[in-house]
Amino acid sequence: MTFDELARARYSVRAFDPRPIEEEKLTRILEVGNVAPTGCNKQPQRIYVIQSAKALETVRKVTSCHFNAPVVLLFAYDRTDDWQNPLEAGVHAGVQDVSIVATHIMLAAWEQGIGSCWVNYFSPTEAARAFGLPEKEIPVLLMPLGYPAANAQPAAFHAQKKPLSETVQKL
Repeated sequence: MTFDELARARYSVRAFDPRPIEEEKLTRILEVGNVAPTGCNKQPQRIYVIQSAKALETVRKVTSCHFNAPVVLLFAYDRTDDWQNPLEAGVHAGVQDVSIVATHIMLAAWEQGIGSCWVNYFSPTEAARAFGLPEKEIPVLLMPLGYPAANAQPAAFHAQKKPLSETVQKL
């Protein structure tokens, strides 16, 4: 499958089969995230692999968008370790870095036949507290992972794309 085919085939999975993800597949997926580019290669991302029954129960308390996935990744960044723009105070790359890593992981998972869903429907403060994250780590997103259920399908709006003329400007 070409990258173009992979990117077009992937969709947000909101119904998962309960079978676990094989450890070697999960490791390969995480390794692809580890090679993602980050600002000045500072690698501020922190990824928590949530898969124990207790931890998954905590996810269910933090968000309704867990879709009963057998694994949920919690992505955060270390605010003391992300790139800071020296030209303007307060501009930093933590959220962008985590987003690049998460996108790599999302696509690597799909290549392995494992679905995912990018979830922002949660309180980062509550998630940090629930999982005991260090104060310097800022949660960005949750990503349920697993094999798509037999009835999984893309959301109705999945294929609706704006034309490039509405999203791209040539200067």
